[in-house]
Amino acid sequence: MLQITCIFLISILPSFLPHGRAMLNLTLPGQHPHPEAVAQQLYRKVNASIARREMLAVSEKEVASCLTGNPIDDCWKCDPDWANNRQRLAECAIGFGQNAFGGKGGKFYIVTDSSDDDPVNPKPGTLRFAVIQNEPLWIVFPSNMMIKLSQELIFNSYKTIDGRGADVHIVGGGCITLQYISNVIIHNIHVHHCHPSGNALVRSSPEHYGYRTESDGDGISIFGSRDIWIDHCTLSRCKDGLIDAVMGSTGITISNNHFSHHNDVMLLGHSDNYLPDSGMQVTIAFNHFGEKLVQRMPRCRLGYIHVVNNDFTRWEMYAIGGSGGPTINSQGNRYTAPEDPYAKEVTKRLDAGQGDWSGWNWRSEGDVMANGAFFVASGEGAGTKYTKAYSVEPKSADRISLLTMSAGVLGVARDNNLGMWTRGPNDGGRYISDFGPEYTDDMARSTMPFPPSRTFSLVSASIAFLCLLSHTTTFL
Repeated sequence: MLQITCIFLISILPSFLPHGRAMLNLTLPGQHPHPEAVAQQLYRKVNASIARREMLAVSEKEVASCLTGNPIDDCWKCDPDWANNRQRLAECAIGFGQNAFGGKGGKFYIVTDSSDDDPVNPKPGTLRFAVIQNEPLWIVFPSNMMIKLSQELIFNSYKTIDGRGADVHIVGGGCITLQYISNVIIHNIHVHHCHPSGNALVRSSPEHYGYRTESDGDGISIFGSRDIWIDHCTLSRCKDGLIDAVMGSTGITISNNHFSHHNDVMLLGHSDNYLPDSGMQVTIAFNHFGEKLVQRMPRCRLGYIHVVNNDFTRWEMYAIGGSGGPTINSQGNRYTAPEDPYAKEVTKRLDAGQGDWSGWNWRSEGDVMANGAFFVASGEGAGTKYTKAYSVEPKSADRISLLTMSAGVLGVARDNNLGMWTRGPNDGGRYISDFGPEYTDDMARSTMPFPPSRTFSLVSASIAFLCLLSHTTTFL
């Protein structure tokens, strides 16, 4: 309750004090004090993984064939018994979300029931029953599942959804909501055809359920949360964003995902003047932004966004957009522009003239521009702010195909039965879907935009300090 009250007070005071944002950057719980050092650390890990792969290619070819140079995948996939050592995955995150431990150390919970009939009193065995529990849980699936949500799937802290070894689809109302929580890993699931839901009661913990207004229809909504890692998911065809992170969320890594068939792909930030988002730190790494995407890959408002070693394929409007003055650090990506001669620019500044955005710190280093793509840099360039981030030279983007070759859900057409939670005799690797008719766009309905807010001030800084002090005290 305290956290909600603090965020409310911080957000309303700016309307009375319009010049405060330039005075202060709010430090959030979970925010790294040196974001450039996190960028440097990530590249050390990539370089080490690639060097190890190249070295073993000569001496131990069988081991090298498993390695890709992708430090996340190389951390767990080369273990032949990974299916019985699943929680090691929590040690493999990189970037700003590297402290997302999910349900590590907790019990395994096996989803045996794909239904979602009662969002207030979910049945044991369902996914909803698992994610609302107070204790850490590592959630797994014994078989392929299509989970059609009746309402938002609201998580509690310290949860891992581990879809490895099964083909798990989450569709319907909501879909996934991470609100005022921490330590969540979402791994190897499909999220698609999510539509607005709400105006209903939904349970968020064993002790609490409440009335939910209409949701936006995001695939994954991160709201006032930290230490979040979304890895190896396939996302498409939702009503609003595929992944949105707002309201002071930070400590997020979005990696190894495949995005396709969508307009507004990813929004990072509530509004240009919502100062808590100035502490937002997000790593976007090894993803494939695929076919029929229009814009927002991502669209940033404030904070520090590290976009590294991704493959961008023919956006329709732009790839990376922003407003409000975010820091965007683009390294070692491949940007392939569309055929439209008016959409070749990777970047887009929104709601600002050049006199305003020329000071924004947007930097491209080691990126490959294909089919006429170009990145408009601005701000401090190679100045002191970027010294640490660029002290390790990024790998050339000619490695992108290797680093992103397994982006999205693993196993659907590649060894789908390998690593099943309950493993029996292999049926020859044949993939059989029991999902029935394909889920269609008819599920989608209208949505509502975020309301605007205004700037911050020193008065709200005092409230922020007291809130953070109280937050710290509650955990001592």
